[in-house]
Amino acid sequence: MAKKITSTKPLFGNRRSHALNATKHTFKPNLQTVTINGKKYKVSARELRTINKINAAN
Repeated sequence: MAKKITSTKPLFGNRRSHALNATKHTFKPNLQTVTINGKKYKVSARELRTINKINAAN
């Protein structure tokens, strides 16, 4: 099982129709499973880009 190491949490808002009806909606984080040093982690897509950027610089 992959360990979640991200700090992002779901955001909450409303869906709005043309008639301005409001229904609850959850925006879930974009979690990706990545293997680092043989261990699996769940990180957000934004954090994955940062990890790749740091690894490319080294």
